[in-house]
Amino acid sequence: MSLITEERTAVKSAVIEQMKEKGHEEVLFCNDAATGLRCIIAVHDTTLGPALGGTRMWPYATEADALEDVLRLSRGMTYKSALAGLDLGGGKAVIIGDARKDKTEAMFRRFGRFVDSLNGRYITAEDVGMTTTEMVNIRKETNNVVGLPVNMGGSGDPSPVTAYGVFCGLKAAAKTAFGTDDLAKRKVAVQGAGNVGRSLVGRLLKEGAAVYLTDIHEDKLAAVKAEHPGVQLVKPDEVIGLDVDIYSPCALGATINDDTLPKLKCSVIAGAANNQLANEERHGKALMEKGILYAPDFLINAGGIINCAWERLGYNREAALAQTEGIYNTALAIFKRSKEENIPTYLAANQAAEQRIRSVRQAGLSF
Repeated sequence: MSLITEERTAVKSAVIEQMKEKGHEEVLFCNDAATGLRCIIAVHDTTLGPALGGTRMWPYATEADALEDVLRLSRGMTYKSALAGLDLGGGKAVIIGDARKDKTEAMFRRFGRFVDSLNGRYITAEDVGMTTTEMVNIRKETNNVVGLPVNMGGSGDPSPVTAYGVFCGLKAAAKTAFGTDDLAKRKVAVQGAGNVGRSLVGRLLKEGAAVYLTDIHEDKLAAVKAEHPGVQLVKPDEVIGLDVDIYSPCALGATINDDTLPKLKCSVIAGAANNQLANEERHGKALMEKGILYAPDFLINAGGIINCAWERLGYNREAALAQTEGIYNTALAIFKRSKEENIPTYLAANQAAEQRIRSVRQAGLSF
């Protein structure tokens, strides 16, 4: 056996072990030299329905990093849809590249063909680094895409609905932690000035909260500041240690880790970023012991997937927003379960999602 063959066999074995560990059904590695496309599509669970989850474009340092991200993200989508009461499974895609300079029509059309090859088991949408423009190009090759522009019969950018869901979940967390969901004069640190972060900042300021915002991109900060002059800008390395009531991570994941945990000076963590806990079990337990109420990301950032689900049914924005408001009561129930059973909130949320999936599977009603 050649060295190359041995290496590929080792990689394949490692991927299969990771799939078994996290319960994935399928992982597709995609490569197209002509367009420069390198991506991974992960289908986690389709018990409740086809796997719906956005595509993220990011300059991952290694393919191993991309694989780890897509496996975690796709699993989170399964739990997100289950908790939101959607008849959808969980999936995700990641494209390795710089969203600011590597995008071409041909790349996303080729990606659309890979999505189409899964025969409806995976439906894609927007995520970090993506816009409705890319969804239009993907749509040229497959029907299994949502997040299309309104003029094409789609729902447009789902970010405002995602932000609304995070806002509802944040208020539920405030209600649990402080006894009231009134955010007036509450200090909130928002990490990430992207589409979701910008929309969330506007809602928080309207509620009378004092909002501190950071991002690694100065142009994004400037845009939010111009739109919302009341926001206070801080440097990226300062946001974790701010003495605030609520920390809201709305950029990439794993910002709650061994290094940042000791620096936290907040009572609540509630944000839009996926996979906020670097190690779900260890850091979820540590937050509970530290007395910080953590609103699981897949619980409160479900507004976007709810919005996309309604696009598949025939888009109704009022219905999508109404269902998104339900995140408030779902979050309250999860926090109550966590307290009554003396378990971390992430575990309470996981168990609730798993119960729904298990009941459907046992009844023989799987997709």
